[in-house]
Amino acid sequence: MRLLTVTLAGALVVASGVGLGAQTTDSAASVARSRGAGGWNDPRSRALVEQATERRAQELADTGLVDYRATARGYLTFLAQVGEGFTEPPRIVKADQLALEVYWRAPNLSKQRIIGRRDTLLLPTDINYHRDHLGIVQNNFPDIIRLGDGDEVLDVPHPLSPTGLADYDFAIRDSLAIRLPDRTIDVIQVGVRPKDDRQPRAIGAVYIERGTGQVVRMAFSFTRSALRDKELEDVSVVLENGLIAGRFWLPRRQEIEIRRTGSWLDYPARGIIRGRWEIAEYVVNEGIDPDIFRGPEIVQAFPGVMRAYPWEGHVLDSLPPDVRAVTDDDVRAVQEEARALVRAQALNRSRTLALSARGVSDFARVNRVEGAALGAGFTRSLGGGYSVGLKGRWGTADEQAKGEASVAWRRASGAGIRVDAYRSYRDAGDLAETSLLRNSFAAQEFGSDYTDPYDVRGGRLAVDLAPRLGARWRVEGAFESHDALEVHARPANGRYERTIPALRLREARVTLAAERPTALSFFGSELRAHAELAIAGYEPRGPLASNDRAYYGRLFATSDVERPLGAQRLVLRTTLGVAGGDSRIPPQRLVYLGGPLTAPGYDYHELAGRVGASQRIEWRAPVPFPSFPLGRFGRGGGRATIAPFAHVAYVSGSAPTQPPHNGWYPSAGLGLLTLFDLLRFDVARGLRDGRWTFSVDASREFWGIL
Repeated sequence: MRLLTVTLAGALVVASGVGLGAQTTDSAASVARSRGAGGWNDPRSRALVEQATERRAQELADTGLVDYRATARGYLTFLAQVGEGFTEPPRIVKADQLALEVYWRAPNLSKQRIIGRRDTLLLPTDINYHRDHLGIVQNNFPDIIRLGDGDEVLDVPHPLSPTGLADYDFAIRDSLAIRLPDRTIDVIQVGVRPKDDRQPRAIGAVYIERGTGQVVRMAFSFTRSALRDKELEDVSVVLENGLIAGRFWLPRRQEIEIRRTGSWLDYPARGIIRGRWEIAEYVVNEGIDPDIFRGPEIVQAFPGVMRAYPWEGHVLDSLPPDVRAVTDDDVRAVQEEARALVRAQALNRSRTLALSARGVSDFARVNRVEGAALGAGFTRSLGGGYSVGLKGRWGTADEQAKGEASVAWRRASGAGIRVDAYRSYRDAGDLAETSLLRNSFAAQEFGSDYTDPYDVRGGRLAVDLAPRLGARWRVEGAFESHDALEVHARPANGRYERTIPALRLREARVTLAAERPTALSFFGSELRAHAELAIAGYEPRGPLASNDRAYYGRLFATSDVERPLGAQRLVLRTTLGVAGGDSRIPPQRLVYLGGPLTAPGYDYHELAGRVGASQRIEWRAPVPFPSFPLGRFGRGGGRATIAPFAHVAYVSGSAPTQPPHNGWYPSAGLGLLTLFDLLRFDVARGLRDGRWTFSVDASREFWGIL
């Protein structure tokens, strides 16, 4: 028997009035929308939700639905995000694909049997999902909502329950008309918010069929107090029903997203669980043996049955391409409203004093100026978005203290203000050529220090603006004193190069910075960009310096473009720096190139001048690689990525304190990424007075925590 099915995916609209085209599984069906928004708890809204609540209480008794069976196919994906503001898209760590048999019998018996399951591990993890994440939600939840077996959300009143009618406000936001060959179905969107957002409650929207009160769709998030784990950032649920056999609104599509945010040291980290389900192949009222419903609601078939399930292709081949997106546009606005509330509530909480560090190297590092340097830091959240921080470091070779004190305030949107006072050793390069952890080892053992530090003392005021035009903006003003540093340490082998002859000065600087996080761009590519414009006035200091005030301007920009081409990937990396002024530019403010990132095959910061640019073209392709066990974290290897590349650097206006280097400096090399692409090996050759170089380091995206 062919069952007519109508779903609302893509047909629903948000209250702002932006309409989307209808999508149905029957070409004869069409959708029209009309506006009929009312106020909170107006008579029309209350009557509609009371009708829906009564319908749910009847548990479909008068619809003629006795039982059904169906199949469900879904994905559970674990993703990770790191970095301040979580501006970069999450990275897939583990993806599971599941196949279920779904059974239901009146009045409210449910059984789900996992008959197929396979996974792909892209980064080491030992994550285990709660049992209820492995199945679908039946009947749009009971009167009390629980998620994660009660560890994530516990005993939240359902808005369409007798208790929920008293705990929530309701308002009609929009309406839809779904036209079928034999009738028209009117669907009303009703906004839901808690009367007291300090209580464990849901927030979002329900979509109700006007005539029968049947729930067609639900889109919910939850208040801060509803989230049991203090590290939970938010939990969002989208339940969409389809019209089966022209009579029954039954589960058709479901999404769940659980975001858990914490910090590793003081480096923000986020774990995301996303579940997506499609339910199909319904058979209704054919009789189901009651014995099927014995035992737990969600069970697994025997391992042999699950292994024999006829999957097609690989897990990642069939994974939805938008898996890194939150959900579709028509519910994103509802979820963001709830998330803003949750984030604001989280900011209002005061926390105890906590150990703070941006990465491992904040505790211990090695370079040619400080030798072995030991440090630590502390932060305290004061509530209301305010926080204070203090960190310090002591060099065993230079016997100097460095530190920073800060006061910050931020809003849930990411906008905020930060004031810092500091004495630090700043690197003259715009881009780090290696991770600090790798640099400490190379500096200690081989005298290879890929930093060019100079002494900086001063303070700054930074204002972060809410994202605009697809970018995050920062305006910063600073007053600083600079001075040169000397080599104090000795390596185990070899010797250190001298430090740069930084000009001793006092300067006032204003900086405008913009960062575009990785997002889809032209021709299906992924684009990330950063630009920074600084204008400064400075006075040279010292016995031989004049007291004349000088000025300089400086622009530095980078872009990373990646274009997937099947299993392979084209990677382009571009940098451009320009420094100019009314007199000579302080050496510490020139553009520096040279090293594995900006000029492979040439010495560290060998190329320096007023103008510097580089371009890399890299092709990445997977290749077989030995597999090895990682204990409870799965297996490593199985594949690696080979990455041949061509690179060119350009420099002009060479620094007078260095050998002259002007013009183009090409190079070529080969990279190998292994261990889940976390570890990279590079060999390169500079083709103009260059040399062979070899480097090994962690993947660049993890340098911030090293």
